[in-house]
Amino acid sequence: EVQLVESGGGLVQVGESLRLSCVASGDIISSNAMGWFRQYPGKEREAVADISHSGGTLYATSVKGRFTVTRDIDKRTLYLDMRSLKSEDTATYFCAAYVGRTYFGPPRYWGQGTQVTVSS
Repeated sequence: EVQLVESGGGLVQVGESLRLSCVASGDIISSNAMGWFRQYPGKEREAVADISHSGGTLYATSVKGRFTVTRDIDKRTLYLDMRSLKSEDTATYFCAAYVGRTYFGPPRYWGQGTQVTVSS
């Protein structure tokens, strides 16, 4: 079974940066598309950033230019580098793995989530 374990969340000030990490089991990070989602209390999860098998990326409009998704296949780790953080970035962030090589359709596997709080 695929396991995704996030880390790196925490409390930061507006304008600061934070890096989230997601360690994936097996070789899914090299064979499947991966992504980051976030969820506000009482709301559905929303896509933040995706990376396909070939390295193509897609970002939500709200984070474009501020967030960067990358992966280190050797370390089996997916990253989300977040800079110029805003209070509206406060949410629980989830790592996800898709069924195939592209990020179309819902992810199949999810991490447990990590809380990011941006304080003004």
